[in-house]
Amino acid sequence: MKTLLLYPKFPQSFWSYDRFMEIAGLKAVIPPLGIITVAALLPKNWEIRFYDRNVNPETEADWEWCDLVILSAMLVQKSDFHALIQKAVRLSKKVAVGGPYPTSVPQDALESGAHYLILDEGELTVPLFLDAIARGEPAGTFRSLEKPDVTLSPIPRFDLLERDAYLMMAVQFSRGCPFNCEFCDIISLYGRKPRTKEPSQILAELQAIYDLGWRGSVFIVDDNFIGNQRNVKRFLRELIPWMKQRNYPFTFITEASVNLAEDDELLHLMAESGFYAVFLGIETPDQDSLQLTRKLQNTRNPLVEACRKINEAGLLIYAGFILGFDRERSGAGERIQEFVEETSIPQPMLGILQAPPNTALWNRLKGEQRLIEGDSIHPTGDQNTLMNFIPTRPITEIAREYVEGLWKLYEPTNYLRRCYQQCLSLGLRLGQKQTMQFPIGKGLRLVIQLIWHQGIRRPEIRGQFWRQLWTILLNKPQVLNLYLGLCAAGEHFWEYRTLARERIAQQLGYDPLEASASPQQEPMLRMG
Repeated sequence: MKTLLLYPKFPQSFWSYDRFMEIAGLKAVIPPLGIITVAALLPKNWEIRFYDRNVNPETEADWEWCDLVILSAMLVQKSDFHALIQKAVRLSKKVAVGGPYPTSVPQDALESGAHYLILDEGELTVPLFLDAIARGEPAGTFRSLEKPDVTLSPIPRFDLLERDAYLMMAVQFSRGCPFNCEFCDIISLYGRKPRTKEPSQILAELQAIYDLGWRGSVFIVDDNFIGNQRNVKRFLRELIPWMKQRNYPFTFITEASVNLAEDDELLHLMAESGFYAVFLGIETPDQDSLQLTRKLQNTRNPLVEACRKINEAGLLIYAGFILGFDRERSGAGERIQEFVEETSIPQPMLGILQAPPNTALWNRLKGEQRLIEGDSIHPTGDQNTLMNFIPTRPITEIAREYVEGLWKLYEPTNYLRRCYQQCLSLGLRLGQKQTMQFPIGKGLRLVIQLIWHQGIRRPEIRGQFWRQLWTILLNKPQVLNLYLGLCAAGEHFWEYRTLARERIAQQLGYDPLEASASPQQEPMLRMG
């Protein structure tokens, strides 16, 4: 079977780092781990061609060559995903789809013409699909109510990747999350019982990318890396000597819940094994909103203190924040800004709440008849898309706070100050380095571009850039790479805040920061 595996394009978004990728000579942040794991599940005698369309598009010759097209997509890739299905149908190619988006909304893929829907987790449903192919079945939907034992998951086909095009490599240690946040689709996709790989298994995956020549950052893509704290500690205790024996070839970043700050041993093990950063779902400093959305793990201890403790352990913090929770009080955006400034989180991801399909939030709003009719009932996955439901305070107010927050948080002098303060706040042990690793050629290019854009070309930040850089060099040179990477990312965010403002203005019909243009009425919304 001649099989063309395609990963759809991402639109420009908060995490796409478009301008950063351009000046660093890179194409994408991380590789698509799901579809290269599917590639490892396919029969050995199948011929495979793989393209991450964010890195390198396929050719018309590839389309002519193949018998079968396999796609995997997240919600944010919706547009290119459907275009690829429709092209396959036009060319009379069989097309199979999977991933989080079709698993959550299978009807969308069927309406575009997909023949095979390989839903849920591939370790269980890809074999069902292969059996159907062997029987000559022309179409089918393959699902499993069970969750697979991830200790049986194969090593992803890292060899298929154009590795030099990515900022980081990616591996997965666990699936699922023990918490019950109302708006999160992770528990509906992967369950509340975290399933983890064996330490030897994940070390084999790291060895695979090491043997392929990768040296640099690795994103452990778990939605909550510390969901099973006992097992993650088992892994870290074996990772530490593995890293030491190979002279620390990687640095790690992952996602975790805020209760990470409650476990001193876990913080120590992460820092010791080469973790330089963690993404936290903080969402909001408003305790009422956290209680309502069932984000109870964020209410047990003061959030500012939790951030301070994680920084002191040597971990840089990235964090997500959301506007639009039910019964949210006016000024939530300003309170998020104050929290970010107090904690010096460099890259706060500010978004407007969406109700993903099949979440507890979706089901509650559907029962309350607050979902919006039409195509928008399925969110796009963008952080700057207006809500797909009727909120409890005016959408115009939420939109204004969102745009204003993004505009002020990513004002260049504010952004660079937080990068500087966060790096200085990291508590590093003797000899410890916190770094974003780059290949020598790309790292040198990035530094030259950064000096030109921020040290020479921009007079409004030129002095600040050199003062802060000099202080980092004198007082904390071990964070220099990390600091320079954060500064360079500013080039993306300074463009993105303008794009986000334009997108919101287009949806509202006016610019929310132009007070004189504000209408007296809410945008017309229809409830389902």
